Amino acid sequence: MMAGKLTIKNNIRRLRFFADEMTQLELSEKAGISRQTVVALEAGKYIPSLEIAFRIADAFGVTVEEVFERKLDSGGNA
Repeated sequence: MMAGKLTIKNNIRRLRFFADEMTQLELSEKAGISRQTVVALEAGKYIPSLEIAFRIADAFGVTVEEVFERKLDSGGNA
């Protein structure tokens, strides 16, 4: 049985907007990560480790599932 392609999307930009338009720098400081990491995450160029995912969720006071969404593409083999 072949696994489909897993796509992970994030809601970081939306969450920043609703957190009084938190800047990327403010998020990076709250989460203990670099601003460049935030930029790469928002651009979809980086998938974070579990630790970083939890740090980001904690910075917003939400669950990891509210920050990150997964989508499994079965590739038409369903």
